[in-house]
Amino acid sequence: MAEEEEIAVYDEVEIEDMTFDETLQIYHYPCPCGDRFEIALADLQDESTDIAVCPSCSLMIRVIFDQVCSC
Repeated sequence: MAEEEEIAVYDEVEIEDMTFDETLQIYHYPCPCGDRFEIALADLQDESTDIAVCPSCSLMIRVIFDQVCSC
């Protein structure tokens, strides 16, 4: 039994290549199915996930970003 299961991602995308929706506080990126991958800013900030999912298909992408300290 595997201790940690690896998530199969479609691609890895730099956060700079994504579009930020200021109102919804969500990053978007085009999905091959015609919809968009989505990940909430709050999820990235609290490091709960770096995986953006498409609501219309099963594809996922890993978001590449640097965690910035707001000290």
